[in-house]
Amino acid sequence: MLRFLYPWVLLGLALPLGLMLFERFRRGGPFLRFPLTSGVPTLFRRRDGFWMRINPILLCLALACLIVGLARPQRGRAETEVTSEGIDIMLAIDASGSMAAMDFKLDGEAVNRLTVVKKVVSEFIQQQKGDRLGMVVFGDEAYTQCPLTLDYDVLTQLLDHVEVGIAGDGTAIGDGLALAVKRLKDLPGKSRVVILLTDGRNNAGSVSPEKAAEIAKTFGIKVYTIGIGTKGPVPFPQPGIFGNRLIYVDLDMDEETLEKIANATNGHYYFATDTKKLEAIYQEIGQLEKTKAKVKHYEVYEEYYAYFGFAALGLVLLEVFLGSTWLRRLA
Repeated sequence: MLRFLYPWVLLGLALPLGLMLFERFRRGGPFLRFPLTSGVPTLFRRRDGFWMRINPILLCLALACLIVGLARPQRGRAETEVTSEGIDIMLAIDASGSMAAMDFKLDGEAVNRLTVVKKVVSEFIQQQKGDRLGMVVFGDEAYTQCPLTLDYDVLTQLLDHVEVGIAGDGTAIGDGLALAVKRLKDLPGKSRVVILLTDGRNNAGSVSPEKAAEIAKTFGIKVYTIGIGTKGPVPFPQPGIFGNRLIYVDLDMDEETLEKIANATNGHYYFATDTKKLEAIYQEIGQLEKTKAKVKHYEVYEEYYAYFGFAALGLVLLEVFLGSTWLRRLA
C-alpha cells in the first residue's frame, strides 16, 4: 500500500515538466562568438543536439525527485488486532433413564432423546469461537464429564461417550446445576453461563434446584434451562425376553421449577418438543451469549522520501560532472 503524506505537493511536478517542454521546443542553441563564422557549423553538428539537452533534463529530473520526496511517499501495511472477551459456558446435561424415551426423530428415524441432544449440542460446540466450554452430566448424581476447555474436539468426543443411565436413572437437577456453578464461580470472566437441559423432575441428589439457583445468582452466573419431551404418553423401550419392545408411559417434567431457575438468574426457559425446536433453542442461546470482540486497526508505514532525496542529489552531481567534462559548453 503506497501513499503520499502531502499529496498536494505533487502539483509542483508541473514545474519540471514545463521546464523540460520548454527545453525541448525552444529555438536556438549554444553560441560562440568568432570574428569569422566560416568554421562555426563544424562545431555544432546535428547529431550533437540531443547530448546538449542531457544536462537540463538531469536537472529537471532532480527537481522532480525532490518534489516527490517532499510529498513524503510512504509504503506500509494495515494490521487489525482482534481482542475478545470469551464466555465461560458449562453444559449441564441430563443422562437419566427417562432420556431413553423414543419420542424424537433424527433424519426421519425415531431415536431417544439423548441421541438428539448429543447431536444438537455437538453442533453448538463446533459453532463457538473463543469461548471456554465444559460439561456436567447428571442422573442420580452429578459429575464433571469435561472441565472448561478451548479444545472443542476433545469436548465433542467426551460428549459422544455419554449414555443413558451413565450417572444413574434418577434426576438430580439441583446437584447438576450446583456442580456446574462450582466450576464457574471462581473464574474472573465477566460472562459465565450454565445451559441446563433435562426432561424430568428433581427426584435425587442433596441440593434442591432452588438452592442451586440461589447460589448461581449469588455469583452472577446466568442459567438457561431447557426442557425437552412431548406431552402425553411417549414410547419407551422396555427390555423383554425377545429384546426391547416399546411401551407408552407418561413422563413427568417440572417446567415450573425450570422457569424459576431461569428467572432467578436472569436467564431464560425454553421447551423443545422436537429436533428442530431444540436446534433453534441452542442457536438462539448462542446469539444471546455471543463473544464480544474489540477490533483495533493499525497502519504501519515506512518512509521513502530519503530515497528520492538521494536520487535528486545523484542527478545533480551527475549533471555537474557531465557539464564539466564531456558535455562542457562554451558560452
